[in-house]
Amino acid sequence: MSVESSLGSSNGGRPLNPVRTYGVPRYRVTLVREGRAIPVTESVHTSEGAVAILRPLFTGLDREQFLICGLDAKHGLIGINVVSTGSLNLTIVHPREVFKPLILMNAGAWLCAHNHPSGDITPSPEDRVLTKRLREAGDLFGIPLLDHLVLAEERYYSFADQGWPGA
Repeated sequence: MSVESSLGSSNGGRPLNPVRTYGVPRYRVTLVREGRAIPVTESVHTSEGAVAILRPLFTGLDREQFLICGLDAKHGLIGINVVSTGSLNLTIVHPREVFKPLILMNAGAWLCAHNHPSGDITPSPEDRVLTKRLREAGDLFGIPLLDHLVLAEERYYSFADQGWPGA
């Protein structure tokens, strides 16, 4: 007895349903613009200029937040994306979540910033490791990291201005 005839006969003589093959889903990746816009009249060429643009986004936050700024070829601001919101002294950042919006906004360069609600702008060892990792990934993708800023209420720390120590 063949396998087909035994399967067919146990099914009352009806043919079996054909085997369904799995189809790989198709995805469309898009960047969605939110309604909140920040007016910028100049390109971002200095840490002071970047801080002037970004400081209002961190005002009043009681938790760490990490954001990225995509820049065009002339370092004009294309867009800002909040990558992570964490706790009082920690936010988790992974390069995967950092580079997805940068690639989608066709960034030619970028900078990142996060706040320290404690008011101490000294980068933590984790901040230094993350900065090094993000710089290396940016070089790999061809989207160079221009600066990583740590902001507090009235002061800030710029990795670029300090010569990228430990990063």
